Amino acid sequence: MTSRQLTRPALGLLTVLFGYFTLPMAMTGTSVALPEIGRDLDASGAALQWVVTGYVLAASSVMLVAGSLGDLFGRRAVYAAGVGLYTAGTLASAAGQSILVLDIARTVAGVGAAAVMTVGVTILATMYEGAARARVFALVGTIAGVGIAIGPTLSGALVGMFGWRASFLAFGLAGTLILLLTRLIPESRAEARPKVDRPGVVSFVAGLALLMFGLTRGAGAGWGGLSVLGPLTAGAVLLVVFVAVERHSDHPVLDLSLIRDRLFSGWLFAAMSIVLGSTGVLVFLPTYLQGTGGLTAGDAGLLMLLMTVPVFALPTVGGLLVARGLPARYLAVAALLLSAVGNVSLALTLAPDAGPARLALPLLLIGAGSGLGLGQIDAQALGSVAAERMGMASGLLSTGRSVAGTLVLTGFGAALTTLVESGTGDRARADLVVTGRGAEIAGEFTSAWQSLLGGVGVALLLAAVLAGRLLRPRTDDAEPEPGRKQEREREPEPAEVSG
Repeated sequence: MTSRQLTRPALGLLTVLFGYFTLPMAMTGTSVALPEIGRDLDASGAALQWVVTGYVLAASSVMLVAGSLGDLFGRRAVYAAGVGLYTAGTLASAAGQSILVLDIARTVAGVGAAAVMTVGVTILATMYEGAARARVFALVGTIAGVGIAIGPTLSGALVGMFGWRASFLAFGLAGTLILLLTRLIPESRAEARPKVDRPGVVSFVAGLALLMFGLTRGAGAGWGGLSVLGPLTAGAVLLVVFVAVERHSDHPVLDLSLIRDRLFSGWLFAAMSIVLGSTGVLVFLPTYLQGTGGLTAGDAGLLMLLMTVPVFALPTVGGLLVARGLPARYLAVAALLLSAVGNVSLALTLAPDAGPARLALPLLLIGAGSGLGLGQIDAQALGSVAAERMGMASGLLSTGRSVAGTLVLTGFGAALTTLVESGTGDRARADLVVTGRGAEIAGEFTSAWQSLLGGVGVALLLAAVLAGRLLRPRTDDAEPEPGRKQEREREPEPAEVSG
């Protein structure tokens, strides 16, 4: 075996890990910059929130397709194309002179991010097996956790010293470096070259995009208008068409039997539920701390370390617990319960003058819930499906998580705005407050936060119960055949890949 064969998988692993470090950091860091972006570009409400929501919406719409395209055209090729789009969109964001240009650029970056985050998982799943794969996915969770953890702090520092454009420029330059390194990733694709399910691709991407767009429009335009009901109706119809197409296709972009698999659906549900517990706080709390608490962007980023540091530290802990025999389903349920308690306790302690001492425990609990689930859920979900469907399963897992994130972002922002408006009777002022520009009605804003966090906590408790039921072992997995246990415990070598 040559040194190139020995080193190339390791270099490819490092390249993919760098992507999982950079993109989560860019996503969480953007929320800290929103107040300054709003002031600089004179934007508020839905247009300003689209800087975050548009990115997540675009990623949600493309993730499932990206996984299948990687199986078809080559995972490295699709990964590199995704990095290129992400980098172009991020650099264009740094140069944007209007909120419209910035929103479009962020949407393009989201499309690229979908390929990077989805196909990266599949690349690693094909490079490693068994215990080695579990360790690599734990490492992915740790690296992504580091990015999530330092994203608000780094962006806050860049915004404070050089302005909001500097944060996009830094992440764009990091994307350029990843693009140069993609040639180190070994190429792989599905053994049997599948056909392109064009009707399925078009109906899914268009249907999901229209549905998510309608939901994001509803908060600002009202739910009864044609500009909202039209996209919602069209999106729902196209998703029904998508299901019909997939049921009769001999080469579906989504094998619906994946969803009918109780165990895989359980991991998918757990992944989506954990997003509910963390996304709203991660994106909107820095704005509350700046607009109501009077903190600078840098200080708000530092305070968010209380939530993000556990996301960095605990994926490895979760991997070690599973390796030592803890059933992974217990880890998922514990993650949801921790997040539920964290949201409820944050509702009880949040106030304009609340400092790190009062916010520490709630934020640590929410971060712990996210950290325990990060990495292990992906490893368990992909380990429950056949190798030839890993790209599809990875895409569905990433899509479900991103759809949940989009719904949380849309619903959280809309709920905050509605609750503040009900307390003040002024829609325009509510929009300004939710985007960090209205400290004079801090009481109404705080009450809205407390009501919403309490509701999230209750929803997470129910999700923990349901996830525990869905993740019960299959009957045929309860007692492995003789020899299977030893086979699972044997540490396999990295799987061979082409290229």
